[in-house]
Amino acid sequence: MLQGYNNKYLVINLNDHSFEINKIDNQILYDYIGGTGLSTYLLNKYSESNSNPLKPENPLIFCSSLLTGTRLTTTSKFAIATKSPLTNFIGDSMSSSHFSDKLKKTGFDALVIRGKSNKKILIQISNSNIEFLDASNLWGKTTSQTEFELKNKIGTKFSYACIGPAGENLVRFAGIKNDGGRMAARTGVGAVMGSKNLKAIAVGGNIEISIYNPKKINSIRKELSHKSLGESTEKYRTTGTTINMSLLNRLEMLPTNNFAESKFAKSEYIEGENLIKNHFDSKAHCANCTIGCEKIFVTNDNKNSTKSRLEFQTTASLGANIGISNPNTIIRAAKLCDELGMDTISTGVTIAWAIEASQKGHISNNIDISSESKLLKLINDIAYRRSLGNLLADGTKLAADNIGKKSSSYAMNVKGLEIPSYDPRNLPALALALSVSTKGACHNRASAYDIDFNNKNIYEDPKIIAKKTKLSEDTSAVIDSLIWCKFLRKSFDDFYLESSNIYSLITGEDFSENKMKLAGERINNLKKLFNINNGWKRSDDSLPERLLKNSNQKSQIISKNFLDSMINNYYHFREWDNNGNIPKNKLEALNII
Repeated sequence: MLQGYNNKYLVINLNDHSFEINKIDNQILYDYIGGTGLSTYLLNKYSESNSNPLKPENPLIFCSSLLTGTRLTTTSKFAIATKSPLTNFIGDSMSSSHFSDKLKKTGFDALVIRGKSNKKILIQISNSNIEFLDASNLWGKTTSQTEFELKNKIGTKFSYACIGPAGENLVRFAGIKNDGGRMAARTGVGAVMGSKNLKAIAVGGNIEISIYNPKKINSIRKELSHKSLGESTEKYRTTGTTINMSLLNRLEMLPTNNFAESKFAKSEYIEGENLIKNHFDSKAHCANCTIGCEKIFVTNDNKNSTKSRLEFQTTASLGANIGISNPNTIIRAAKLCDELGMDTISTGVTIAWAIEASQKGHISNNIDISSESKLLKLINDIAYRRSLGNLLADGTKLAADNIGKKSSSYAMNVKGLEIPSYDPRNLPALALALSVSTKGACHNRASAYDIDFNNKNIYEDPKIIAKKTKLSEDTSAVIDSLIWCKFLRKSFDDFYLESSNIYSLITGEDFSENKMKLAGERINNLKKLFNINNGWKRSDDSLPERLLKNSNQKSQIISKNFLDSMINNYYHFREWDNNGNIPKNKLEALNII
């Protein structure tokens, strides 16, 4: 048994409200570490190929990590994996704060939920005590109402993850909310939870995690906490990620009006500097975090006062990309999405597509979000699948497939997952990363925009871009498996050396830099294998037609030929064949088969 882990996971079968406890072999923990790595392994173990994501056979998996419970800064995160109802490929999402710590203190490193309950329930886990409680009185309630009632009913010693009305109504981009404001939002994990008639999960326990060398870990904890307050995290600590709005708009890389443009004329009203000056309310931290990137903003008009957490992606998707420049409207829209349990990125991008489809006559509905009330009504309609909302609740890809009329050319998604608010036309590494990402358009599974902003000298070399993107993707897999926060990554002098040393000090087993690098590569290959087993094909690795045509920008780097060249080189560095499939000898070398 490895120190630092519980070395076991819990499998719950909702078909008959039973459960079993399974051990995790040391080799699995070496190979997949925890977090997104372990959840990917378990998803492959318990999934059926080509199954319907919203049917009982699709498992929903929660994983903590090796670092959870160590009190090292930014390590209170957990990963969720399932088959995505948006993409039909791997859906992995992450959240943070107390739920991760309390999940691990129940004595399990992971939770696998299978089947479907014949009634609406919640699961309560306290150490090895598992209870299935009636949740019919919670069905229909918002996420904050649900958590409030659970705290009153079960107590504040537990942490709760729950869905809102969007998850109950199987909105394909519904998320799972926890700890009053954090959300595993992307890829529709909340819809999968709703399909199982599962409203909430309560976790609480008192199992302490053993550490091989606690004295040395304490020393590293202090050192990392100090480094986390350095220059690389200053903008997150002071303004938060909304500071990116002004930068991207100035560089003409801010998606506007459904990515038709790359600069928002009214950006100044919703930029981070203005939000901090006129709407800042308070600062919040995830559990065990010294950075505190979360900023709570409050409306300042004469309507009902509303507070909401805003970060760049939410502000851009519900702002510039749908032509909204009123901060009060964005704050209320973001709050509503959180209460309904719905991904703000997918919500904004889907609405942007619908507006354009309406303008082009591709849908009969006349979409008007000229007033705040009309926008909020549309968001509600999506969550409750009312009228046009029923179409939009399936996301841009399925909605565009449904209506046809070439509307897919401006449906801004990759593999079904809506594109986040970085315009990739002049960000080649990001364009590549979005195209090949196993979960669809995700800016966090490679952090490739770092490559673009710091290596403009390689813009014309698809080979170098592909190699750097592959390496960045593997590093991100390790970060998401240990789990560190991405905002801490620049606080390390040598990420692999320091992280492998920490792994060894916690577990008591030697873990080299090379083993950790191989783990990142193995995890990404296993994610790809899952997709291959569920019908992936080469054409799925691409970008929407709109992004591959000349735009209004003075010079556009990305073209279909340039993207294809980068993808070909990426497959080469992955040691895959020309069609992007994984050769058997590669799987064997990585100990996957």
